[in-house]
Amino acid sequence: MRTRLIALVCAATVIAYAPSAAAHHSFAAQFDGDKPIVLKGVVTKVDWRNPHIWVYLDVREANGAVTKWECEGGAPNALTRQGWSRENLKLGEELTVDGWRAKDGTNTCNARTWKLASGQAVLAGSSNANTGGAGR
Repeated sequence: MRTRLIALVCAATVIAYAPSAAAHHSFAAQFDGDKPIVLKGVVTKVDWRNPHIWVYLDVREANGAVTKWECEGGAPNALTRQGWSRENLKLGEELTVDGWRAKDGTNTCNARTWKLASGQAVLAGSSNANTGGAGR
């Protein structure tokens, strides 16, 4: 009976944590370190949760068209230790993202830095090991 209870608790733990473990990935699996990108757009959504935050932008192209982008940052805890919180990334405000494009060609990037219109900047906590710091 006790063995069954232990097995049940272990199985429940694995099921509870499997989605977040599967969602976490290496930089090289999804992003291309040879394809840097700088985006300037308006924040439309912020998902401030583990294992990475995501910031969604509307980027106005040279021809006037608006392109939607998804930008992955580091762990919320890493950004919080730098003095940032979800309140720094306000909906409707301009944000410049310096990072790397997704390998699959979608409008997805891994952010190296976030920079507000005010000039305030922070390392975004990129998982790219070649950034020289955050996110390794």
